[in-house]
Amino acid sequence: MSDFKNKKVLEIKKEETYDWLKRLHYAKRIPSISYSFGLYLHKELIGVITYGSPPSSSLCIGICGEQFKDKVIELNRLCLIDNDKNNASYLVGNSLKLLPKPQIVVSYADTSMNHTGYIYQATNFIYTGLSDKRTEWRIKNSNMHSKTICEKYTLQERMNDKDKFEVVDRPRKHRYIYFLGDKRQKKIFNQNLNYPIHSYPKTETLNYRIDNKISTQMILI
Repeated sequence: MSDFKNKKVLEIKKEETYDWLKRLHYAKRIPSISYSFGLYLHKELIGVITYGSPPSSSLCIGICGEQFKDKVIELNRLCLIDNDKNNASYLVGNSLKLLPKPQIVVSYADTSMNHTGYIYQATNFIYTGLSDKRTEWRIKNSNMHSKTICEKYTLQERMNDKDKFEVVDRPRKHRYIYFLGDKRQKKIFNQNLNYPIHSYPKTETLNYRIDNKISTQMILI
């Protein structure tokens, strides 16, 4: 069992997360970061979590409607240096307590990485099913993120080079939501939630490829 007496969650500068996210997270890119927190064991940083603006306004509106779109933030990165699920839930749960309130937190578990979101289940997020079916741009035989591709290459460049670029089905993601606030604020958010609430999907044992080696010692969400 984890020794929580020697652990604490503190707010950190977003720049302190960059090396973690670039080296260790499978997405290999820095997302929008408004809030960032670190999990410390004694004085050693053993995990980071970041929250930021969701990638689209339609996503923000879709959760609880136009009137609450400015209250939506995304838990967009979670990295730990070990596979202790108690560390992960401790970091998530305590970072939520440090966020400004009221807010609506949304996060996704990527099915293409065999993620089901068991950390969100352990911290009592609401499960609202899978994201919508969509397509996205990809570079053939590359893991470059679709957003990075669209930022780096124009639409005309992508359309004119079919040997390099392709449009593929975007992997669907499990969508989780957490309401922050007092009882009244949470009740209002719940009353305006546009998504049906579903039972949690089953969890799986995951492996991650780090530095060309298979490891079960890293949790990446």
